[in-house]
Amino acid sequence: MAEQLSGKKRINSKTMQTALAFSSLVLLIIIFSIASPNFMTGYNMVTILLMTAVNGILAVGITFIIVTGGIDLSTGTVMTFASVMTGVFITNLGLPVWIGIIGGILSGALCGFVNGFTIAKLGLPPFIATLGMMNVTKGLNLVISGTKPIYFTDFPVFMAIATKPVFGIPLGVVIFFLVAILASFILSKTVIGRYTFAIGSNEEAARLSGISTSNWKIAIYSLSGAIFGIAGIVMASRLSSAQPALGPGYEMDAIAAAVIGGASLSGGEGSIFGTIIGAFIITVLTNGLRMLSVPQEWQMVITGLIVIGAVYMDIARRKIK
Repeated sequence: MAEQLSGKKRINSKTMQTALAFSSLVLLIIIFSIASPNFMTGYNMVTILLMTAVNGILAVGITFIIVTGGIDLSTGTVMTFASVMTGVFITNLGLPVWIGIIGGILSGALCGFVNGFTIAKLGLPPFIATLGMMNVTKGLNLVISGTKPIYFTDFPVFMAIATKPVFGIPLGVVIFFLVAILASFILSKTVIGRYTFAIGSNEEAARLSGISTSNWKIAIYSLSGAIFGIAGIVMASRLSSAQPALGPGYEMDAIAAAVIGGASLSGGEGSIFGTIIGAFIITVLTNGLRMLSVPQEWQMVITGLIVIGAVYMDIARRKIK
C-alpha cells in the first residue's frame, strides 16, 4: 500500500510539473503575442519550430543522461564534431551523402561511448568526464576543419535536410518530432529505458538486483551521443556548413529544456514530452525577447534565472515527497 501511494505521488508530481511547464509555455505565447504584433505570424511560427529543432533534439538526448543522475557538458561540441565529421566524409572524402550522415551520427555515438566508458569503467564523475570531452571535441573540431567552415553548397540534398518543407513544415522539425517519438518509446517501453530510470533512482539497488549498471551506462551515453549527432546534421544542413567554432553554450539550453520539462538532476525522473515543452519554452522566450529588442546578454541572464528556478522547483518537489 505504501509503495502504491508513493507511486501515485510520483505520477501526480510528474503530471503537475508537465502541466506547469505547458501552462508556462502558453502564458509566454500570450504575453509575446500581445507585446509584438509580429510574433504570431506564420513566418515567425516556422522560425520558432526550426529554432527548436536542434535544441530539442539535443535536449531529448540529454534527458536520458539526466534521468540516470548524470550530466553531459560536451553536448554542444559533440554536436559540432558530428557535423564536422559529416563534412569530412562528404566533401573531403567524397563519400555518398547518406554514408556521410551515418558517419556523423556514429561520430556522435563514439563520443558518447567514450564518455560512458570513462564514467562507468574508470570512475570519473560525469561533470569531469564530459568537461574533458567538451574540450577534446572543441579542439578536434578546429584541428580537423583547419579552423574553417566546411560548406555543403555542392550537395543540395544535404542542405534540404533541415529546410525542405513537408506539408509546410521544415523537414528538420519533422526529424525532431520523429526523434522525440522514438526516444519516448525507448525511454518508456524498452529495457534500456527501464534501466535508465532504475540507475537514476538507485544505482546500487539496480546493481544488486543483477543489472550491469556500468555497461548500461555506456549504452545510454552512446545512445545520447548518437542523438547529438543527429542534431549536428540538422544544424549543418540548416547553416549549409559545418561551423567548427559552434557548439559551446548549447549544452545549457539543452539541460535547461530537460529540467524545465521535469527531468530531475538527482536522477530517476524525466519524460520526453516534458523535455519537448521545455525546449519550446526556451525557444519562445529567446525568440520573443529578440523581437522585443532585448539585448542578448540579458537574454542569457533571464535563461539562467529560469534554470535556477526550475532546479529549485525540483528540489522543492522532492522535499514534499
